[in-house]
Amino acid sequence: MTNKTSLQKSLGIGLTLGVTLLWLLGVTASGLVAQHEMNEVFDSALEETAQRILPLAVTDILNRENGASNQRAPALKDHDEYLTYLVRDRQGNLLLQSHDADPGVFGPLPQEGFSNTSTHRIYGASAVSETIYLEVAEPLAHRREAALEAGLALLMPLTFLIPVSLLGIWWIVRLSLRKVVDFQQSIEFRGAGDLSPVAGDQLPQEFEPIALAVNRLLERLHRALETERSFTANSAHELRTPLATALAKVQRLKTRVQSDQLKADVADIEKSLRSLSVLSGKLLELAKAEGAGAISQNRHDLVPILAMIVGDFESHAPGRMTLTLPESEVNSFLDPDAFAILVRNLIENALKHGSPEQQVEISMAADGTLRVSNGGNLVPQDQLARLRNRFARSKTDATGSGLGLAIADAIATGAGMTLHLQSPATGRQDGFEAELNVACI
Repeated sequence: MTNKTSLQKSLGIGLTLGVTLLWLLGVTASGLVAQHEMNEVFDSALEETAQRILPLAVTDILNRENGASNQRAPALKDHDEYLTYLVRDRQGNLLLQSHDADPGVFGPLPQEGFSNTSTHRIYGASAVSETIYLEVAEPLAHRREAALEAGLALLMPLTFLIPVSLLGIWWIVRLSLRKVVDFQQSIEFRGAGDLSPVAGDQLPQEFEPIALAVNRLLERLHRALETERSFTANSAHELRTPLATALAKVQRLKTRVQSDQLKADVADIEKSLRSLSVLSGKLLELAKAEGAGAISQNRHDLVPILAMIVGDFESHAPGRMTLTLPESEVNSFLDPDAFAILVRNLIENALKHGSPEQQVEISMAADGTLRVSNGGNLVPQDQLARLRNRFARSKTDATGSGLGLAIADAIATGAGMTLHLQSPATGRQDGFEAELNVACI
């Protein structure tokens, strides 16, 4: 499982959540302001109602002839009464009430001004030297219902704005990051050996430093590879030249000595020099293979190179090799020199350790699959796994440095390919086979 997330996805979700949170905070603040303003309006309505009803109630009470102490004001039509009122004297005796008034919601004694009970908001006013009090009550549930409806009215647009914001932000972020995605794809799909600078002039300003850093890294890598290739080539030349000179002098010396014993000693020296020359060549090949010099910056057709190498071996082992080539080109970023070293080592290994009576089969398919196989004894699985190691050899009487397969494996690994070794070979009951796909890079 990976913890990596998409920048586009993170920005889309983050900005949408941010906009939603700000909208909720705005709705909450607006709701609190609206509730405060509504309370002021409702309180003003209570006060205005009390001021309107109080003179009428006082007139009605003072004009009573029968001295009735409590009368209920009749309703002209059936309706829900949000505002109810009581008219009482200073001692709390009820003088008049609205038709739906419930005396239980009012206090035991009348009082002026605003007050709250658990269920109602009440405003009281007095007249006739504070002998007659009128109190108007409004249910708090009415105010809560009004506040809830106002809040829902503010929240309703969110159900539409959230998906619209998500789509809009996703589209804007995607449009803004399009150049970045193109830049990422240009790096991702370029060839493994392509070390040319990446184009970052179309990137947003914030991403230009990344392109500059990538180009500096590619430039340093290119210089390092060129330096390493130059060092390897110069080392090979400087080491092989004195060995060849010494070998030539030993060969001339061998023709001049008369003693058989001296001739035998010079022959041993010549043999040692030849082995040292071969070993130095193999070590230089291994150094080059492990120096990441197996990748070329351009594709090359490897079919003619393979044919040329097999042709070179024909002079050393005439009639022992069978070559099968595709009719089409097999292009690869594998460096031609590295490919030549790889193939030579595989063919040398097959010729040295394969049965002299059986053919060494070399084939390349149109998909880039290269196979080099030989007949001979089976290689046990435990030895097969060790053949990639340096100086590792299977049980054989053939001469060799034990570096051939290590060099081939190092080149394949350096180029991002996999060298498969198996025994018996494909289609045989015995033998050995090396296989890899050179077109996979």
